Amino acid sequence: MRIAKALLSLALVADAAIASSWFSNAAYNKWHETELERWLSDHDVPYPTPADRKDLEKLVQKNWESHVVTPYNSWDAAQLNSYLKQKGVETKDSAQASRDSLISQVKGYWYETEDKAQTAWTNVKDWILDSWTDSQLKAFCDRYGIPVPQPRTRDTLLQKARVAYETAAQKAGETAAYPGNWLYETWSESDLKEWLDTHGIPAPQPTTRDKLIASVRRNSRLASLRMQEQKAAAQKKAQEAYATLTDKVIDAWSESQLKEFCDKNSIPVPQGTKLNQLRSLVRKHRAEIMGDTVASTAASAYGAATSNVGENVAKATDVTSQAALDAFNAAVNTWSESRLKGYLDARGVPVPQGSKTDELRALVRKHAHKAATGWSAWTWDDLTLDNLKAYLASSGDAAAKKAGEKAGATREELVQAANAAYASASSAGGNSFASATSYLSHATDNAKAATFDTWSESDLKAYLDSYGIPVPQGSSLNEIRALARRQWTYYKYGTSSPSETIFAKIKENVLSGWDWVTGQVMAGSDAAKKKAEEGRAKAHKEL
Repeated sequence: MRIAKALLSLALVADAAIASSWFSNAAYNKWHETELERWLSDHDVPYPTPADRKDLEKLVQKNWESHVVTPYNSWDAAQLNSYLKQKGVETKDSAQASRDSLISQVKGYWYETEDKAQTAWTNVKDWILDSWTDSQLKAFCDRYGIPVPQPRTRDTLLQKARVAYETAAQKAGETAAYPGNWLYETWSESDLKEWLDTHGIPAPQPTTRDKLIASVRRNSRLASLRMQEQKAAAQKKAQEAYATLTDKVIDAWSESQLKEFCDKNSIPVPQGTKLNQLRSLVRKHRAEIMGDTVASTAASAYGAATSNVGENVAKATDVTSQAALDAFNAAVNTWSESRLKGYLDARGVPVPQGSKTDELRALVRKHAHKAATGWSAWTWDDLTLDNLKAYLASSGDAAAKKAGEKAGATREELVQAANAAYASASSAGGNSFASATSYLSHATDNAKAATFDTWSESDLKAYLDSYGIPVPQGSSLNEIRALARRQWTYYKYGTSSPSETIFAKIKENVLSGWDWVTGQVMAGSDAAKKKAEEGRAKAHKEL
């Protein structure tokens, strides 16, 4: 019995030691008290004030896994499906899959393990600048007196900024483990909004500079992981292309083909380089790409092959942002005056008395980054008939309930009744308004992935008519739905589209940017084979 007790005591001591060791190795274990508070605030975790450091650390520990290690546990089915598709996982049967099974699948394909996440957060400087543009990195270096040698490539900017990151924090008199607003001192509010827009993250509403920074900081790790995945995919694509570049292919190329290849692959060719020297340059470059040299690494090889992925990501980002803005502006140019006013009203933007349509459009463009948050005349117009009837039945308003129960009630009648009930609850305040707001939020979240799927053709046409958009002659029902969904997306999100929309475009642009690698090498390979065959045929004739 004594032996059993002794063994039990030893086991408890061992467990405590392991737990203590894990806790002491946690990234936030060495964070300053203000950093703990900042992290909790960024992730909307309430904490008591005043609170001692121990209590703050326990709160961070309690919420760490759900926000850092497994953030996908809070995703809805649409986000889970989108991530799996991004990973190339077949999701055609996922409509029948339970949310738990989707989470289980995402877990198997997640970017990093708990250990890697922990390591990453102990070295924030290694990744937090990854998603910055070249101009933002340059501004950071200038702000803190960091010299950047010429030529000023993205790799050089990143390397210099990372090396000086902690020194910059000391100069600012700030902490660096979970950085404060000092890190974004050189960013304008439009820079912050554009970053969120680019990475498919709706800007917080109402917007303040502090909230924008908090959102950028909170989402920077996920943005970095996505970019790393894109780089890896592009690297693989480049290596697959270079794998076909055999010595025979290089030997068969003419001087002009070799020079063209060097130019397109950013291989510097000194003046007066001879044919054999050109071939040696290409072979050396190929060895670096394929990691066949002693000094080569995956990172340096990829950098040589692709001439800076970061620059291309930045370019793709710019193209995507501009494309989204152009598409939004094109949609706004067709909207009716009432829809333009509704867009502004839903964002709390005051509309001057007597504003003309062109002036309203200019105001809408100015606030393209804002997502709808408040109530407007159009709050209920995109919900399903079932959602509308359920709200009217639960509203506690006798007239609304009667309207919802009316046989053959049209969508327009139900929307008018819901608007009236909501306006009444808003005026009354208290529990009535809280209940209405809660229902609206819940209904919108549940319905957003399937908006318009259950609508009739006449309802869809009436909805488009509210925007002043005619339905093209001969359009199919699916085409009409797509047109309605597009207007709804712009109206609700502005240019801050959901991540699966914007980020998918960025991904496509980045990866397609490397198509020239395959194209050039394969084209050269085909040409070389043709030339070799011609040479063999000629030799046979001569024999």
